Amino acid sequence: MSASSHAASPVGPSATRPASLRRSVSNTLKGSAGNLVEWFDVYVYSVFAAYFESQFFSPEDKNATLYVWGIFAMTFLMRPIGAWYFGRFADRYGRRLALTVSVSMMAGCSFVIAVTPTVATIGIAAPIILLLARLVQGFATGGEYGASATYMSEAAIPGRRGFLSSFHYVTLVGGHVLAQATLLAMLLTLDTAQISEWGWRLAFGLGGVAAIVVFWLRRTMDESLETESIEAAKTGGARASGSLRELFVNQWRPLLLCFLVTAGGTIAFYTYSVNGPKMIQTAFAGGDAITGTWINLALLTFLMLLQPVGGWLSDIIGRKTLLVFFGIGGVLYTWYLVTALPQQTDALSAFVILGIGFVILTGYTSINAVVKAELFPTHVRALGVGLGYALANSAFGGTAPVLYQAALKADQVATFVIYATSVTAVSLVVYVFFLKNRGENWLDDAEAMRNRGQRPR
Repeated sequence: MSASSHAASPVGPSATRPASLRRSVSNTLKGSAGNLVEWFDVYVYSVFAAYFESQFFSPEDKNATLYVWGIFAMTFLMRPIGAWYFGRFADRYGRRLALTVSVSMMAGCSFVIAVTPTVATIGIAAPIILLLARLVQGFATGGEYGASATYMSEAAIPGRRGFLSSFHYVTLVGGHVLAQATLLAMLLTLDTAQISEWGWRLAFGLGGVAAIVVFWLRRTMDESLETESIEAAKTGGARASGSLRELFVNQWRPLLLCFLVTAGGTIAFYTYSVNGPKMIQTAFAGGDAITGTWINLALLTFLMLLQPVGGWLSDIIGRKTLLVFFGIGGVLYTWYLVTALPQQTDALSAFVILGIGFVILTGYTSINAVVKAELFPTHVRALGVGLGYALANSAFGGTAPVLYQAALKADQVATFVIYATSVTAVSLVVYVFFLKNRGENWLDDAEAMRNRGQRPR
């Protein structure tokens, strides 16, 4: 378990240190299952947006597509709030309980969306319900990232943290894979009208049912936060745990670093893995939607399988090396990907262009959870990881799809590419000058960090 304990007391049986690789893998898989379902619920929206758009907005409204993606972007405004609430909760009362609550909220909202009447039936109330449900899901997702990234990094044993924590993004991308697979299954068995009328509802309903199963799984996970820390929080003796004041006063440097590490990675992630598949879907929409969906499914599966490879490499060559690889690749490749991919009508060409982008992206995605977890001491780790990520994700990640759509409509795609490349370049500077491959960190070398004058509680 994490070596960054709250105090210098010896680690006892209630501590978070994994007893064995087997136990570590078991907890990783249980944590991953919940992450998978939560991100399936997130990506069902983007994958099925073109099909349920007419159910929530008038088909005559020329801005309907922008409204749909605007709602997608607005949910990211809730992520910092969710990161604060669940990060504080997880640092005080345990990672497991926070993760169980967040997946329950995701399930409830998926069911609400699945049964919401159309705009033709209840008018403007339909998009309002959709917006409110997605805002709550954004709140839950904001809490999910910090708590799950923290849990999976803490649950991994030293020496294999990169590999085991990479499953955080295996399941995050896996949620997108499942959403694409669900759409493909419907395209093979239903016509477009049926998917638009009720097929998308089934997809949201499946996410809700799966989340109920995960609710039970998460209750069987080991807790990664020390029992002493949880008891101290319950009795009011751990005021610095999950405290915004502690984070902004004593841990502002790692918080800023977490934000800047995330900025370039998250804009690249949404540009490549959300905008990219939409480009392919549009390019193959002219009577060949099934081919486009097959390409996207294969590509996202490829990205998913790359994550453990990246995590394993980071355990050997260091985290910084992979991040610098991503940063350089993102700065050099984004322009070509965004301008060339929409022009492709050949399946192999489309696969290769986006596939190269996914190899570059893996330099960030496979290790971002453990890189951020290593920055913070235990008592503010979930809050620091979650809030640093959520702020950058809201500013640069969630806005990428709607900004791209707006740029596309205004014939200003080049402006969007310059913006995305610039943000990635800023993060590259941070990777090069402010990170290191080896040395002390709060997960493995907490005692050394304390001796250097760092300020855990």
